[in-house]
Amino acid sequence: MIGSISGQLMHKDGSAASHITVTLDGSSLGTITDQHGRYEIANVPYGRFKLHISAIDITPQHHEVHIGQPNMVFNSIVYPKGETNIEEVAVERKTVKRDMETSGFAVAVIETKEASLRNLTTNELLDRAVGVRVRQNGGIGSQIEYNLNGMSGSAIGIFIDGTPISTFGQSFNLNNIPPAMIERIEVYKGVLPSHLTGDYVGGAINVIMRKDASANNITAAVSYGSFNTFQADIAALYRNQKNGFTTRLSGAYINTDNSYEMWGNCMMTDAQQRLTRYNRFRRFNNKYRSISGRFEFGFTDVKWADQFFLGYNISDTYQDIPHGVTMAQPYVGRFNEYQAHVFSLNYIKNNFLLHGLALNVNTVYSKRSTYLQDTARTIYNWDGNPMMIIRNGETVPLVRPVGRGQQGAAVITNIDRDIINSRTNLSYMVAQGHRISVNHNLNSTRRQDEDLLNPSAPMNPQNQRSTTTNIFGFNYEAQMLNNRLKTNVLAKYTINQNHYDNAGTTTTLTNRNPGYGFTASYNVIPKLYLIASTENSFISPRDEQIFGSPETNIVENLELKPERNVNYNAGFRYEALSDETHRLSLYASAFWRNGYDKIAAEAVDSVIVGRENDANLQTTRFINIGRTQSRGFEAEVTYVYANKLNLLVNFSRFNTLMKTEFDENGNPHRFFNRQLPNEPYFMVNGSVQYRLDNLIQRKSTVNVFYNTGYVAPFSTVWFDSEDWFRTPTQFFHDVGASYRTPSGKIIVSLDVKNITNGEVYDNFGVQKPGRGYYLKLNYMLNNFTK
Repeated sequence: MIGSISGQLMHKDGSAASHITVTLDGSSLGTITDQHGRYEIANVPYGRFKLHISAIDITPQHHEVHIGQPNMVFNSIVYPKGETNIEEVAVERKTVKRDMETSGFAVAVIETKEASLRNLTTNELLDRAVGVRVRQNGGIGSQIEYNLNGMSGSAIGIFIDGTPISTFGQSFNLNNIPPAMIERIEVYKGVLPSHLTGDYVGGAINVIMRKDASANNITAAVSYGSFNTFQADIAALYRNQKNGFTTRLSGAYINTDNSYEMWGNCMMTDAQQRLTRYNRFRRFNNKYRSISGRFEFGFTDVKWADQFFLGYNISDTYQDIPHGVTMAQPYVGRFNEYQAHVFSLNYIKNNFLLHGLALNVNTVYSKRSTYLQDTARTIYNWDGNPMMIIRNGETVPLVRPVGRGQQGAAVITNIDRDIINSRTNLSYMVAQGHRISVNHNLNSTRRQDEDLLNPSAPMNPQNQRSTTTNIFGFNYEAQMLNNRLKTNVLAKYTINQNHYDNAGTTTTLTNRNPGYGFTASYNVIPKLYLIASTENSFISPRDEQIFGSPETNIVENLELKPERNVNYNAGFRYEALSDETHRLSLYASAFWRNGYDKIAAEAVDSVIVGRENDANLQTTRFINIGRTQSRGFEAEVTYVYANKLNLLVNFSRFNTLMKTEFDENGNPHRFFNRQLPNEPYFMVNGSVQYRLDNLIQRKSTVNVFYNTGYVAPFSTVWFDSEDWFRTPTQFFHDVGASYRTPSGKIIVSLDVKNITNGEVYDNFGVQKPGRGYYLKLNYMLNNFTK
């Protein structure tokens, strides 16, 4: 059996003991404590070991430990010593990050330790990862879609601790979860592991929340920056070492005006109804406010459970809607309110009933509510003033007819969603290095749409719509050739049902689709791993893609069909240098993806019209666009010097082409072999971090940061026309610095984002924030019960 040992080392004054070497004598396993004094050694065989703790300035320690459970905790106090030269201890590190990235899956692990101290959102971290593009319609709180090398939408799974994030509601999303509450982010491209088996083929993003119970702690942070952006978060963790009772609490608050300057494809109309573009205006009517809390109570590392938690999440959000899918016309008076109540149960037990059998159950019930209001009739320009028109010789504000709103017909709606997501994984180690597992995933969404503006509307008494997906999976994992070859064979069977009432007619559509996949990792020579995977599977459309989502300007498409994908990935990871001073890591991967009936947002090719009776319907819908093919390549280089200098460069280049040769009339398809629009296809990211010790105070730390990004220009719609916006070249730069006090309890950071105030755009040419300044204060209290 395999377990782990973790804990925290502290000085006798209560401060964290960082950069301390921790090894298990008689093995090659070891690590170094982080800035909080925490350490973790994974993949430790069950048995007795001698734990060795050493550093230049402390008295060495030796402790007898017995690894006989999945997660052992060992804490200790270290004591200083005089100037003494001792022999350096060689450490071969195999971190969670490296272990996952060489498992055979196309996966990258994003660590959040340094990012949690800065004014960065989780989405900004993801946007810097190789092959990842976070598509966002504006600033904080706006609609988000994730693109993994050309795959997006329902093809991508977004998880929090293995639970689909849609379960938690709009108020608890990756924009609202600060990196300080996150242990790591796993980005999969292609085949997914058994615990994430679901209705996805493009990959997944799995956010692992902090669970370290090696030391009771409280962390808090507050920041303020440009565009009246205020953010605060707090988290606390307590574990009773005697009985294992564990509590995890966290909360976050965000408030912003999103009042940044725009100078892209905004349009103005004068009294003669003439359009002008590329003016500079301050974005208005774009307030966003969110508050969320997460409460978990249970037990860890007890006889009957490795983890048992009952949880409750609550979140509430207010959001102005400044425009539709594009920036063609500003809205005033259109807004959303979201609320979610989420109840969860999580149970994990290794050696369940018998040796080698492991059970993992994660069940979540969510009650979500979405309120949308749009009744204001006055049409506005981007300068914040009403659009004017000459009527009977007078210049008067342009007002839509009675019964109209900012986007089409006036509307006040409420959508209630009841969501159940349950994941069960049962695995058994049949022999050393050979494991089988069976999985079941139930995802059910039942929604009730209500028209509050028209109480007698047909939708009110009977408009129940639901989607239910059952996925049965099987995995066989094997480690062979002295653990140099790791393989994973998977098979799954998906049953998807969509049920809706429409005009008195009840319709139920059922789809049954099989899927399979294979991954392999081979350790060719020390520190060189070849990685490959393939998958053939289906994706069922989500409820908002089928039934629409008024709050995000998506209209329904009841004829939407599942999408099938056949994917291939092959690459390598190589640690070219690894000594006390230098560490150089290389990664590269190529992929080939074939999509059939690809689900994608329909390109919007309408522009504003200023006529009084012609409302601009800035909406989109999801459609099946036939066959597509995507081929590409991504690579990343990281270099670390003396644990002080960190350099990273990555890029992703791919093309996603329309491969449907004939249209529905049998004629040659006019877009055959054309690049899909509204999709970036070449991205480069680079970052530099440098640590300065003892610069201001003894034992203090200053970190300076630089990040840059490049996105090549791409078409917004199929047609390349001067009359439509083509997303231009994007090149941006961020700088920042943080200061940690000698005690390690207080950290202050300053970030300047997009320092050159460059043009940055995203989904359907919507402009994102320009230059912004942000100041953040972090406070950490460890071992508060001592």
